[in-house]
Amino acid sequence: MTLKDKLLAQRIYLFLGALFITSLVVSNLIFQKFFYWYPVDVEFFGSKLFEVSVGILPYPITFLITDLISEIFGKKRANEVVIAGIFASFFSMLIIYIANAVPATPWSPVQDSLFTTVFGSTAIAVFASMMAYLLAQFVDIHIYHFWKNLTQGKYLWLRNNFSTFSSQFVDTATVLLLLCSFGKIEWDRFLGLLTAGFLFKVIIAALDTPFLYLTVYLFRKRFNLALNEEIDLA
Repeated sequence: MTLKDKLLAQRIYLFLGALFITSLVVSNLIFQKFFYWYPVDVEFFGSKLFEVSVGILPYPITFLITDLISEIFGKKRANEVVIAGIFASFFSMLIIYIANAVPATPWSPVQDSLFTTVFGSTAIAVFASMMAYLLAQFVDIHIYHFWKNLTQGKYLWLRNNFSTFSSQFVDTATVLLLLCSFGKIEWDRFLGLLTAGFLFKVIIAALDTPFLYLTVYLFRKRFNLALNEEIDLA
């Protein structure tokens, strides 16, 4: 690989990392709003089957990016992005904690009570999300590379979907367990929210497979990569 190609690959890796971290942090900031992602009123275990948090919207992007980085740049680089995401999330939590602690001026458009209502639960939510995220992302990367090695780089759809389905279930179950344990969500909503969240993530994971195929194809064509070959950024 030429120096020009390596510099381009490094910039792309940096861009993917930035997109990953942005999606992760934003999902933790907007989680308190819920919406119906399908206009059918079906109740399941005490919760609406198609009722989920808006925080779930950007979150599947993180798994798509780690799969893409795993495929093109390797397992080590994917793990680095995951660790960077943890740091960014806890740093954002620290900033929000300080912002919530300082008193608002009398003329402030957003007063303390409103700010606390929107961001006051962020610390617990971020903690729960980070524990779930850490476990799920490493599960995703491990399973992805297990299938990649087993199939010798073939059947991209298999490792993409199998790893994402498994990790998304782990993520959804873990974060709900922690939020219910902290009293942020009633336990009688657990099964309903677990089903609704996992169903949404499975559908999104299946829909993003063509995008992964297209992106991997473009990478391999641009950098002349053989099947199962990865870019070494060192």
